[in-house]
Amino acid sequence: MNANDPSFRKRRIGQTDLYVSPIGLGCWPIAGMTSLDVNEPDSRKTIMAAIDSGINFLDTAYGYGADGNSERLIGEVIRHRREEVVIASKGGMHWDAHGQRHFDCSPARIRQECDESLKRLEIDAIDLHYLHAHDGQTPIAETAGAFLELKQAGKIKAVGVSNLGVSLAAEFHDVCPIAAVQPPFNMLQQSIQQDLVPWCVENHISVVPYWPLMKGLLAGKIRRGHQFDPKDNRLTYEIFQGQAFENAQLLLDQLDLISQEIGKTVAQVVVNWTYNQPGILSVLCGAKRDWQILDSAGALGWQLSGSHAKTIAETLRQLDSN
Repeated sequence: MNANDPSFRKRRIGQTDLYVSPIGLGCWPIAGMTSLDVNEPDSRKTIMAAIDSGINFLDTAYGYGADGNSERLIGEVIRHRREEVVIASKGGMHWDAHGQRHFDCSPARIRQECDESLKRLEIDAIDLHYLHAHDGQTPIAETAGAFLELKQAGKIKAVGVSNLGVSLAAEFHDVCPIAAVQPPFNMLQQSIQQDLVPWCVENHISVVPYWPLMKGLLAGKIRRGHQFDPKDNRLTYEIFQGQAFENAQLLLDQLDLISQEIGKTVAQVVVNWTYNQPGILSVLCGAKRDWQILDSAGALGWQLSGSHAKTIAETLRQLDSN
């Protein structure tokens, strides 16, 4: 690992004064909502390992945990390390007492959740605060207006939107300028390159994708014949089934060869490739154990060769035709 490699340089979020590492820690797994075998001591170790490895970008949300567990744990860990990290959170999604998920983008709810997030995180302002998703009912301009008020009040430093298409993102941006968008993106799911990424580049908006490893699938551990725990939430995703799953295995076969040739793990190859794609600022790697985020951090400090990048591109083109 070469500490002088450009991949160690912090990248600017939009046109803000916030600079983040090309890899961020996605803090959904430590909420314990869908991940198995989550515990607070390991979650704290994971957050600390991320910061110690040079990852300064922590991504969470009001709805990450029915009791705000993710934000609360981050608040505890960064209590004496606030200046070392950029905190991103989200508002507009919560869980009720029966474990049901609800989206609510009403201005009152957005303001309420922001205030609660600040208390859980034990900070004065959220660095980057996203709309988690649209609820399908509240006019997006009203929601954007609430975010603008929070920014003007100094409770958030920059605004983002997550899980919105170009049309809604643009409508939001017209009312409250956004610095970043957060969509799903990985080697097997690249639809944002068709419209969202070009729009963001044109408007100087950063793209911060989640699912670069597609819930562990592209980390190389889940191979043909893998036996999932019946309680594993991943079984509900189409990409873990049928031809989509076989396509992933064909890609992993090729990534295995590349990783062996360069002495990196499959996850490191995938993450390195992802944060070097056009328009991508930083990729969010979820983890519930310190070794997982340290593996992802190993994607920093080196570059894929042109021949390996070409091999990956050709493999992906072949899979597209399947």
